[in-house]
Amino acid sequence: MTTKNASVSPANLEFLAQVKRDAELAGRVLRETGTLSATNTFAVAQRVPGEDKIVSTGFPGLWSNFGEVKASLITFEGIVLHSDTDAGGGSRYARIFRERPSITTVIHVHTPFLGGWAQSHRTFPIFYVAAQRGTLSREIPQYVDRRQAEADFILESLKKDPHLPAILEANGGNTFWGDGVIKVSQYILLLEEAAKFQTIAESLGGSKEYGPGVLEQQWARTGLLQAAIAANAIQPSAPRN
Repeated sequence: MTTKNASVSPANLEFLAQVKRDAELAGRVLRETGTLSATNTFAVAQRVPGEDKIVSTGFPGLWSNFGEVKASLITFEGIVLHSDTDAGGGSRYARIFRERPSITTVIHVHTPFLGGWAQSHRTFPIFYVAAQRGTLSREIPQYVDRRQAEADFILESLKKDPHLPAILEANGGNTFWGDGVIKVSQYILLLEEAAKFQTIAESLGGSKEYGPGVLEQQWARTGLLQAAIAANAIQPSAPRN
């Protein structure tokens, strides 16, 4: 299906094509690394820069046209302006884009080990350095009560923790956000890897808190150390004699 509208500019179509390419690359990497679950659920909502429009992609179907990403250009109100798919679900994240301008990308994804944690309704603590160094958040909350809109839960969670990169969808998948399809997808891979390692650790007595100096070391590597100190997320180590 293709719906054209006079408000769709050539720049809009070029941006839509780029989002599709990014989604195809990210989806391929996540599939080939075993990060995606068998259902291949990977849906992107990407804000069009400077406009109240969203590029919304659907995950490739397993039973037909596998691997082909479909995309729509929709308004924040959900009006389809241009589409090669019937999917337009990305508008459910419009409130996030309105209220959090620094967030340009929201991705809903199903992954095996984070999906396992989602079944447990347990908050997911981050005890894997590769996942921790990219965020000051120490845990990922669970979205349990579906009577509250997912976007509202995300915004509420961000008020409590402005550094939060994701939520787990209880009994389902998970939703990530940030700035850019590739960048957000890279973190999806890392947090799923964290869930895998921490699930294995459960049989060995559970993951342990980081040792002395680990958080300081990790956040220094990604330029987050000063922000961590300012947020009282860490106390700088005293210099050794």
